Amino acid sequence: MLRIRGALIAALVAAALPGCKIIKTPTAEEKAQAAAKDAFDPNAKVEAIWQSQAVPYFEKRAGELKDVAALAASSPDQAGEKYGNPRKQASSPWTYAVKFSGKVIAADTQSRAATLDVDADGDGKADAKVQIGPALRGTALRDTLDFVNFNEFKNQIEWAQFGKAFNEKANKAFLSAVPRDGLVGKTVTVFGAFPVPSGGQLPLVTPSELTVGQ
Repeated sequence: MLRIRGALIAALVAAALPGCKIIKTPTAEEKAQAAAKDAFDPNAKVEAIWQSQAVPYFEKRAGELKDVAALAASSPDQAGEKYGNPRKQASSPWTYAVKFSGKVIAADTQSRAATLDVDADGDGKADAKVQIGPALRGTALRDTLDFVNFNEFKNQIEWAQFGKAFNEKANKAFLSAVPRDGLVGKTVTVFGAFPVPSGGQLPLVTPSELTVGQ
């Protein structure tokens, strides 16, 4: 009798819980795979927008170096509204989109943070220092874009990784092909961005495009 009653109770409990099902506990490998799938990939995020959005943005937004530098010196905010990202965080410094062609009058290519001093107005003096890497300082490319926003990222670490990924993309796309010898005297054409320079310093330009001519 007790056995029949126990079987009846079990049947009633099962009938009362038709939606119940056994949930499998994920293995360590399955957890790792899920985490990898959801992980933030800054390089992929930059790759997705580089050619379709970032490069055209700099080509459209950039001003001539002499005009941008002059306005940035006299009115950084006005220059930022015209050549930078007006949607930037209020506490962030301005960065400016710029374009120019000029002659290389000095080249520091012994360092990983290699640079070219470029005379853009023909007076024999450098008007900009152009980074050619592979180590690129700053996040000027990211910071000048008006269609990316810090609030779209989980935290400051992801935002920083995203900025670094722009530099890595520039290296991969064209800077790695720039020769390291015989650059002085060559003409370069540059699109890119630079932050407000420190007093007396040349604009430090991170290129979004750079070509070397004769």
